[in-house]
Amino acid sequence: MAKATKKQALGRGLSALLKDPENDIKTATDKNADKVVGNIVELDITAIEVNPFQPRTNFNEDTLQELATSIKELGVIQPITVRKIEFNKYQLVSGERRFRASKLVGLTTVPAYIRIANDQESLEMALVENIQRQDLDPIEIALSYQRLIDEIQLTQEQLSDRVGKKRSTIANYLRLLKLDPIIQTGMRDGFVSMGHGRALINIEDKEVQLAIYEKIISNGLSVRETEKLVKTLQEKDGKTASEPASGKLPTYIDDKMGEIAEYFSTKVDVKVSRNGKGKLIIPFHSREDFIRLTKLLK
Repeated sequence: MAKATKKQALGRGLSALLKDPENDIKTATDKNADKVVGNIVELDITAIEVNPFQPRTNFNEDTLQELATSIKELGVIQPITVRKIEFNKYQLVSGERRFRASKLVGLTTVPAYIRIANDQESLEMALVENIQRQDLDPIEIALSYQRLIDEIQLTQEQLSDRVGKKRSTIANYLRLLKLDPIIQTGMRDGFVSMGHGRALINIEDKEVQLAIYEKIISNGLSVRETEKLVKTLQEKDGKTASEPASGKLPTYIDDKMGEIAEYFSTKVDVKVSRNGKGKLIIPFHSREDFIRLTKLLK
């Protein structure tokens, strides 16, 4: 108990240091920065703003109230993390539930680790910290992965190293974002699992996806039953519409393949089904190659 009291007293001392305009710490090399950055400091709740980069948007009110009750009894056991943005003003990097719960019970200060980070670093820290949570739904994880790829400009390999997950795991989550938005919402609300979603991804037609989704909900289909249903539909389609009438491409397509390949400077594959529908598949070999191709498509 004596150690805890001493630690809290130290935190209050550092807090007073931060409120002194003559000790306005802006970088890790500033005077007294070593006393503050990385240490636990008692910060005024009014000096902290929420993180605009926070990837989490859903906060369960019941569990938030439970956390508030715990904080009222025991205090904030795990400090939040903030970044300093200007004199005596901070922004949350992680710990928004603890921050919200502390405000609910009327705390005026909250223990915090102080970081000095730019916007990109703050976004990355918030996203990576969010991904490590145990109570996230699959779509929330997928969106966080996608934001790290898009906004931090990470490849799936780099993302794999950053979050400690296999590349195949990341790819499986990202594929969920191809599902119809209604199904994604159902997954976020717990009506279907990630296993259901992974089975439905194999159905490209969104209307068919939704029809199967409704069957899952109304009949309480398990993941295995859903996989079996999807497989049955694929086999049925394979015998009717998805197989080409012959190994040869229709003349109107074959005549244009050389021209298309020359335009994109790469070999383009084409698949045509019995009903006349088809796909053009344009491969790319790097991020730069993908950007080159997208410019040609404009």
